[in-house]
Amino acid sequence: METLINYILQFGHLNQQQINLIKSKAKEIELKKEQYFSEAGKIAKQVAFITGGILRVCYFNNKGEEITRYFIDENNFAVDFNSYTNQIPSSEYVQAVTDCKLIVFSAEALKELSLTIIGWDKISSQITSKALIEKVNRISPMLAEDAKSRCTLIS
Repeated sequence: METLINYILQFGHLNQQQINLIKSKAKEIELKKEQYFSEAGKIAKQVAFITGGILRVCYFNNKGEEITRYFIDENNFAVDFNSYTNQIPSSEYVQAVTDCKLIVFSAEALKELSLTIIGWDKISSQITSKALIEKVNRISPMLAEDAKSRCTLIS
């Protein structure tokens, strides 16, 4: 949990009461290798911070082939942002490549943090911006690679 708090504190100041509230809204879970954090066809209702392991984002093309889009490693957030934000069914899967440890926030918990902590929306916005930039940087070198090569890029 301290890893998450230290990550958040990069983006703004929080007092101990606010930190305790964040901790109280978080839930630590484990995913076994190949389990899904979120699935296509379902609306994403939670956001995860990865404290251990690697997740991958994938989908099935119109030929039924599984395509890996990118990987997300430790100390990063994972969410199908479009599904979560717009409350629409996801077109992608988020799956554990390894056994994973996640700190998860429900949409309700994040809404409560937004309503309770002054400056939370600014912190959240900065985290989202950083994550989107990192996503682009992660995807760009992989576009010309096949899935096997992509796996070696993250090792």
